[in-house]
Amino acid sequence: MFTLAELRDAHDLVRKTLSPTPAIAWPLLSARLGAEVVVKHENHLPTGAFKVRGGLTYCDALARREPSAKGIVSATRGNHGQSLAFAGGRLGLPVTIVAPRGNSSEKNAAMRALGAELIEHGVDFQAAREEAMRLADARGLTMVPSFHRDLVRGVATYALELFAAHGDLDVLYVPIGQGSGICGCIAARDALGLATEIVGVQAAGAPAYALSYAAGRAVTTASADTFADGVATRAPDEEAVAAIAKGAARVTLVGDDEIAAAIRAYWIDTHNLAEGAGAAGLAAAIKERGRLAGRKVGLVLSGGNIDFELFQSSVAAQPKAAA
Repeated sequence: MFTLAELRDAHDLVRKTLSPTPAIAWPLLSARLGAEVVVKHENHLPTGAFKVRGGLTYCDALARREPSAKGIVSATRGNHGQSLAFAGGRLGLPVTIVAPRGNSSEKNAAMRALGAELIEHGVDFQAAREEAMRLADARGLTMVPSFHRDLVRGVATYALELFAAHGDLDVLYVPIGQGSGICGCIAARDALGLATEIVGVQAAGAPAYALSYAAGRAVTTASADTFADGVATRAPDEEAVAAIAKGAARVTLVGDDEIAAAIRAYWIDTHNLAEGAGAAGLAAAIKERGRLAGRKVGLVLSGGNIDFELFQSSVAAQPKAAA
């Protein structure tokens, strides 16, 4: 998708605003998995999630490409919207975000606090995306997709940081929402000439990318049933599907109960709070524990923006034995 030089240029841009996030080897997680484990803590970024990197590179490229742009509009379940609001605010670029009704109240509040106009529309992400496209035409705004080369180029900077410190990773587990994270990891690995196996992770109730990976083409599902809103996707991006089919070892499905157990494991073993999508990689690694012995495993804690009420009702309330 881009050269190593382009990736390094993106990292230089991102570092003007964001400090590199830590990659930490946690002994309790290693004991839990029976393998050497390193966690890339994207939950430590100012918006609490990795996508802010992509927002910065996308908005910078847009300002150069379309200096007269009136503003941007996009659909999100939260982290993508926060990233655009964060980046747009730094460039004086008005940002409109469409989120589905019933979206995370805390993520909605965060987007508003960052300066975005937030509109609630539709029952799920796909309905919100269609409304965002309508608003782009009606208001003369630039529609920002959830997957775009400039977004991926920014997101890939976390993989560049991780591989620079741990180029000997045997396997890296990456959650899949609309695909920017895993595609960024694949692009960075390939640009650096590494052999790391990259495994995509989706929720069992929202398997669109897993089905697409198996079919070799984009497969849309009728619903996306999971509390992990960051991976609640039912209409995959065709370009992302092609990159994942070419560069990922497999796509693993995990249930919501397994994701909740992984959130608890992150809290117990590292005292870091993960949102559902952020814990999906660990959930998959726990599920595949038997194939990890003697290997060096990378996990991306891609975000920590879980609503307190959801954490309390779906995660913390569960018996400790399930952790």
